[in-house]
Amino acid sequence: MKLTRVRAFIVPIALLAAVSGRAQQPPQGPDGTVDAAMRSQVIDGALNHLKTAYVFPETASKMSDAIRARAERKEYESITSAQAFAEALTTHLQEVSHDKHLRVLYTADPIPERRMPSPEDRARAIAEERRRNFAFERVERLDGNVGYIDLRGFSGSPEAGETAVAAMNFLAGTDALIFDLTRNGGGSPAMIGLLSSYLFDDVVHLNDFYWRESDETRQFWTSPHVQGRRYGVGKPVYILTSTRTFSAAEEFTYNLKNLKRATIVGETTGGGAHPGGTRRITDHFAIWVPAGRAISPITKTNWEGTGIEPHIKVEAARALTTAHLDALKKIKETATDARHKEALDRAIALLEKSSSQ
Repeated sequence: MKLTRVRAFIVPIALLAAVSGRAQQPPQGPDGTVDAAMRSQVIDGALNHLKTAYVFPETASKMSDAIRARAERKEYESITSAQAFAEALTTHLQEVSHDKHLRVLYTADPIPERRMPSPEDRARAIAEERRRNFAFERVERLDGNVGYIDLRGFSGSPEAGETAVAAMNFLAGTDALIFDLTRNGGGSPAMIGLLSSYLFDDVVHLNDFYWRESDETRQFWTSPHVQGRRYGVGKPVYILTSTRTFSAAEEFTYNLKNLKRATIVGETTGGGAHPGGTRRITDHFAIWVPAGRAISPITKTNWEGTGIEPHIKVEAARALTTAHLDALKKIKETATDARHKEALDRAIALLEKSSSQ
């Protein structure tokens, strides 16, 4: 087994080289129809991809047996909708694997043969990321000098690093920091490493990923250098979660929870810890195959199928207020200036009043 050590160097171009592989379903468009020959072709193609690449070979074999048995019982014979067929296969594969990343996909647009993205493809992707501000929805300073980042994804765009650096430097002087991942479905581990590097004073081993096909384990570490100021380890950090918090967003949460660097507030996360990628079956069908697995250097396992339980369990809609209040109270515990304490008391009272209404 090969071992590769990857540091999250804080330069935008480093994001290009990182392993992404988080499940993202393409736009489906209009439905199509399938006949017996197409159903058989899709089943064969999907199961062959699982046999070749799925992270657990034994589970791939069990999934194959289960789907073949259903096909022999003619359970798919009456399905003529392409969308419905993809959904049925996804459901049946997940019933065996309990892997929420694994899914069969149908799209009305033709799926090209695998190729390197053209300059035009990359330009379009970057333009779309730029319009979304690289998933940084909101960055602001809340009452009581608490930083807040509403992050809707972990962008792998080569330009995303500049936005992340700007956000972390803008909030460097706050006394506590909240990452809102309640609507974050995943993305690139490079962005995880970049943001995490600001939260520690020393180089820290964050996570490992094992890839079945190459029999390779890649280690992910924080960077020894950051652009601007570190946030450091002395100030409280919070992560807000929901059932929609998934994949890379869970990795960020899991890493910081096990490193005792963040307090998790909200709901138990979705439970997807297996990275991979989309593999073409036909012109209109593909399968998203989890080809690797996360391995925490601390727990020696991951959050697949179980999700991550928060330290403070509340509904996602109440997570921000709950974390903000907790942060203000923690800041007050270490405050020494009388006027500062009075300001914190006022902020706490206002927040408690608004949350009770």
